[in-house]
Amino acid sequence: MLKISAHVIWCTYTAGMHEWITSLLTTFSLPEYGLSAVFVMSFISATLVPIGAEPIMFGLLKVSPELFWPTILIATLGNTLGGAFGWWTGHVAHKLRDKITHRETSGHDARILHWLHSFGPKACLLSWLPVVGDPMCILAGWIRLPFWPCVAYMCIGKFARYVVFLAGLLTVFPAHWVIGH
Repeated sequence: MLKISAHVIWCTYTAGMHEWITSLLTTFSLPEYGLSAVFVMSFISATLVPIGAEPIMFGLLKVSPELFWPTILIATLGNTLGGAFGWWTGHVAHKLRDKITHRETSGHDARILHWLHSFGPKACLLSWLPVVGDPMCILAGWIRLPFWPCVAYMCIGKFARYVVFLAGLLTVFPAHWVIGH
């Protein structure tokens, strides 16, 4: 009877998992796949799904630093379209709520919505912020702020964030930390 220890099984499993993750990251870091992965992840990260595109962007730029501006532009486009989708979701949800019920907004909710409304589309400059940025896009649609100005401000904020964040990361972390030389 063959006895295999739990340690041997675990080492085999983790070695296989490490190999799979390494091959996946290598594939996504290739320029022909990397930019599409950046687009998809940046779109998803602009929704309420708690995931970020920055690790993929950082990995791609460490392997292909010449793709800095294309990566920034693709990520900005994906993240802005994700924010626009959030705006549209909030807008449609409000229309549906109006059709189904004629419920009044609570006092606390009304203060938050009034605050957002007082800033107008410029509030969408802050759509890049963690935790509050994605719901802010949805609320902008909910209170029917104008779509195109909101999208323009989302785009400006998200572009600035990616430039500052990625330029900072690339200057702080040397290439050999990621590539393993």
